[in-house]
Amino acid sequence: MTTTERLAGIARPTFKPKMVSAIKNYDKKTFMADLMAGIIVGIVALPLAIAFGIASGVSPEKGIITAIVAGLAISLFGGSKVQIGGPTGAFIVIVYGIIQQYGMQGLTIATLMAGVFLILLGVLHLGTIIKYIPYPIVVGFTSGIAITIFTTQIKDLLGMQMDEVPSDFIEKWVAYISHLGQADLWSALVGIGSVVLIGLWPSMTGHIPSSSRLSLLKKIPGSLVAIILITLVALLLKSYAGVTTIETIGDRFSINSSLPEATMPALSWETIKGLVGPAMTIAILGAIESLLSATVADGVIGDHHDSNTELIGQGIANIASPILGGIPATGAIARTMTNINNGGRTPIAGIVHAVVLLLIFLFLMPLAQYIPMACLAGVLVVVSYGMSGWRSFLAMMRNPKSDITVLLLTFFLTIIFDLTVAIEVGLICACLLFMRRMAETTEVRAILDEIDLNEDADMEKGNLVHLSIPEHVEVYEINGPYFFGAGNRFEDIMARYGQRPKVRIIRMRKVPFIDSTGLHNLENLCLMSQKEGIIIVLSGVNPKVEAVLKNNGFNQLLGEENICNHIDLALARAKELVKDER
Repeated sequence: MTTTERLAGIARPTFKPKMVSAIKNYDKKTFMADLMAGIIVGIVALPLAIAFGIASGVSPEKGIITAIVAGLAISLFGGSKVQIGGPTGAFIVIVYGIIQQYGMQGLTIATLMAGVFLILLGVLHLGTIIKYIPYPIVVGFTSGIAITIFTTQIKDLLGMQMDEVPSDFIEKWVAYISHLGQADLWSALVGIGSVVLIGLWPSMTGHIPSSSRLSLLKKIPGSLVAIILITLVALLLKSYAGVTTIETIGDRFSINSSLPEATMPALSWETIKGLVGPAMTIAILGAIESLLSATVADGVIGDHHDSNTELIGQGIANIASPILGGIPATGAIARTMTNINNGGRTPIAGIVHAVVLLLIFLFLMPLAQYIPMACLAGVLVVVSYGMSGWRSFLAMMRNPKSDITVLLLTFFLTIIFDLTVAIEVGLICACLLFMRRMAETTEVRAILDEIDLNEDADMEKGNLVHLSIPEHVEVYEINGPYFFGAGNRFEDIMARYGQRPKVRIIRMRKVPFIDSTGLHNLENLCLMSQKEGIIIVLSGVNPKVEAVLKNNGFNQLLGEENICNHIDLALARAKELVKDER
C-alpha cells in the first residue's frame, strides 16, 4: 500500500457486504449446498432461540424473532461469508439484568443504542482494534457467563417450587439449597434426562456409516432430539399417568405466532444517558463475539472477513431486531460452524436459515407450548458447559501472574456483580498491566568507560572497535519506547555518579517512538541539566522520533548541533563542548 493510499484510507468505502461479492458467479451447485446448510442451521437454531429467549426473561417467540430478523440482517449486510447471527448465551445475563432494572422498553432502547455504537465502530475502522481485547478478559467473562447461565437454570431443571429467585449469585445458591426439598421428581428426571440425551446423542449417531440412510440423524442436533422426545414423554405422562407437575412453556407464557408490528420506543435524553453503560456492554460483547466467530470461520474456509463491515452489519441487525420485537444478537460460533460443516459457503445459507425459522414461527409455533421448562433448562445447561471453556481456563492458570489476575478478576466480577462491571474493570486492569509491562521493556542504563561499537547501528563504520568516553562526559542509553516512567529512571541512575559532568549524551538509537509523557520527561531532564550547567547531546535519534522532537522545539532547546546522528559524532561534539568550557 502506498503512502497516498494510506493517507486516503479513511476515504475508502468501509461498508462492503460479503453478500455483494458472494452472488457474483453464483451457480446452482453452490445454491444447493447453501440451501441444505441453511435448512440444517435453521433446525439447530430453533431450540436455542427459544431457550435463549426464555432464559433472557422474555417470551419464547422473541428469541425466534431475533434469530429471524438479526440472522437475515447479518447475512445481508455482514462482512463474513458464513456468519450465522441470532441470540446467544453470552447475552442472557445482560438482557435479563437490563429487563429487571429498566424493563422491556429499556432493553429495546439499549439494544438500539448498541446497534448505533456498533455501526460507529465499523465506520471509524475500529474493527481490528476490538480483536486485541486481552484473551484473559474474553476467557474470564465467557466462563463467568457460563457459570451464571447454569446457576439461573437450577430452579427449572429440578422443578423447584419457588415464588422468587434472588438475583444475587450467592443468595441464589443459598435459596436453592434451602428449597432443595421442594424439587419435583418428574421435572428433575425430565431435566437431567435432557442433559444426558444431548450429551450422548453424538456418540449414539457417531457409528452410523455415511452411506447409510440413517446418516441424516448425524445432522440433527441433540438439543432438538431432546426437545421432541422429552416433550412427547411429558405429554404421555400427563395423559396416561396423571403426572401434572411438569411445567411447560404454555404454563408460563402465552404463545403468539403472529408477526409483530415495527414499533419505535419513546426516547428521552435522561433515558439514553442512563442506558449508555448497558448499551456499551451489549456493543462490546457483540463485537467481540461476532469478530471471534468470523475469525474462527476464516480459518476453516480459508477466507478473510471484513471486520468493519461485519460490525456495521451487526449494528444494523441490532437496530432492526428491537424495532420488530427482538433482543440483542451477534454472530454465533456454534451455528456458524454448523453452517460451514454442512456445506454453507455464502450468506445465502444464512438467509435460508432465517426463512426456515420464519416458516416454523408462522406454522409450528403453537406446538412450543408443550415443551417442558425442565427440558429447556437441560438444553441451557449443556450450552453453559460448552461456553465454560474450562480447559482454556485451567491452561491460563499456568500463565504469568498478571494474566491470572485479570482472568480471575473478570471471572468473579461477572459472577458476583454483572458483565458490565466485569468488562469495565477487566479492561482497566488489562490496560494498567499493559502499561506496566511496556514501561518495564524500556531500559535506561549508564555507559561508564567505553562504548562497544560491534553491535552499534548508529556509528560511522571504521577501524575502531571501542570508543572511549572523554573526561567530564556521561553517556546514557535508552532501550525501548520512551514514555511514562522511563524519564524518571534517569534520576536514580544519575544519583550514582559522584561528580557533576559537563556534558550528558543520551543515546536514543533503540527508541522506536516517544509519546507526550516521554517528551515532558525529556524536556524536564534537559531544563534541569541546563540549570546545573550541564549540556545535553542526543545521539542516534531515528527520523520519526527526531521529527517529533523538532515539532516540540527541542532543536531550539538543545541546539541543532547537539542532536547527532551517530555516537562518534556525539562524542566529538562533547569533546568540543568540554574543551570550550576550559
